[in-house]
Amino acid sequence: MGGWVIARVPRANKPGARPGGSCDVKDPRHILITGASSGIGAALAALYAAPRVRLALTGRDAARLGAVAEAARARGAAVDTATLDVTDRDGLSAWLLARDSDAPFDLVIANAGISAGTGRGGESDAQARHIFAVNLDGVLNTVQPLIPRMVARRRGQVALMSSLAGFRGFPGAPAYCASKAAVRVLGEALRAELAPHGVSVAVICPGFVRSPMTAVNRFPMPFLMDADRAARIIRRGLARDSGRVAFPWPMYWGARLAAALPGWIMDPLLAKAPRKP
Repeated sequence: MGGWVIARVPRANKPGARPGGSCDVKDPRHILITGASSGIGAALAALYAAPRVRLALTGRDAARLGAVAEAARARGAAVDTATLDVTDRDGLSAWLLARDSDAPFDLVIANAGISAGTGRGGESDAQARHIFAVNLDGVLNTVQPLIPRMVARRRGQVALMSSLAGFRGFPGAPAYCASKAAVRVLGEALRAELAPHGVSVAVICPGFVRSPMTAVNRFPMPFLMDADRAARIIRRGLARDSGRVAFPWPMYWGARLAAALPGWIMDPLLAKAPRKP
């Protein structure tokens, strides 16, 4: 199972090229990963860690983030960490710009995200707003300070973490679905916007992946996969400059179908959908 290439930039305008012909998307050396203390973020940090690679990792849990960083250093990578919440716009921007000034980022993965659900009586106003603050504002806080620098350099790659849940709203997690839909559309628009300036953008749309976020679910999760496998699929898709990395493919096409079907078909089905706690 792998990511699906939805849009490719013509070779003549291929983003991410370094002077001399090598390409950042295939060989990123300085990589930012937010939400790196667990789940897909931690798995990506472990996968990319190697000699001559520098990782910039953020997370909210200092102990778990430290363990991820030490494992990456053991693989030969240089690692910078910061215990930061992506909703801290000023603090995150200052740290990111300082790291980028030390060594320009080749790959920026805006991975941090949270979820809640309606299984215990519905999402509160505070929950819904916090989900949007992390999942959407957090993505903007991560990429907006760095995009002008990448455009000026005419190279680099940005990856935004969406979800297959962003193709059709499900009653079990309305704010999560909506926030991930916004991230998906944002990434699709940025890809077309930034391609002429040498910057590549990818949208990542995973299905169910083992992580603290899915560990609370008390319902069957089709095609549930380990974070390590998800990270490999993501890395392969980014190296191919895929505009959309969506997996597993049966769930991807199921999500596309659900988005295309009219409400009179989907509404009765969704009424029976399980609720996330």
